[in-house]
Amino acid sequence: MPVPEFLLALRRHVGHGLLPLVGVTAVVIGEEGEVLLHRRADDGRWSTPGGILEPEEEPARAVVREVREETGVEVEVERLASVAAQEPFTYPNGDRVQFLDLAFRCRPVGGAPDTSGDETLEVRWFGPDALPDMPRRILDRIGYAREDRTDPFYVT
Repeated sequence: MPVPEFLLALRRHVGHGLLPLVGVTAVVIGEEGEVLLHRRADDGRWSTPGGILEPEEEPARAVVREVREETGVEVEVERLASVAAQEPFTYPNGDRVQFLDLAFRCRPVGGAPDTSGDETLEVRWFGPDALPDMPRRILDRIGYAREDRTDPFYVT
């Protein structure tokens, strides 16, 4: 997954220290309740599409962009599904991050699964009871997006 230029510039100043970043994630749910996932090129694992919020970017616009870039599918944001701080993570190069994840429930409105970008190995729709093995935090996002509620989940 390419690192945005603004983040590379910031890392030149702070080194590998822990950076708090805002991430956006899409839980794209189809008409039959299926979920759009992509298999990431960086670690080979299945995940919901998403990425880092860039400077001056609106979160809902960022999540639409990320879904298009990673899957080829065009989406419309329906609502904010959850707001959660993720556990700190260290990349193989030593960079440390902690994401505040804004997960949005989205619906597909066009496009088609596409793996021509450099971030994705595979794109597939999965039935609600046939999800692949994924970390608990991703399964939780999917669960929050499926709930029939108007307010997002957050820890109090």
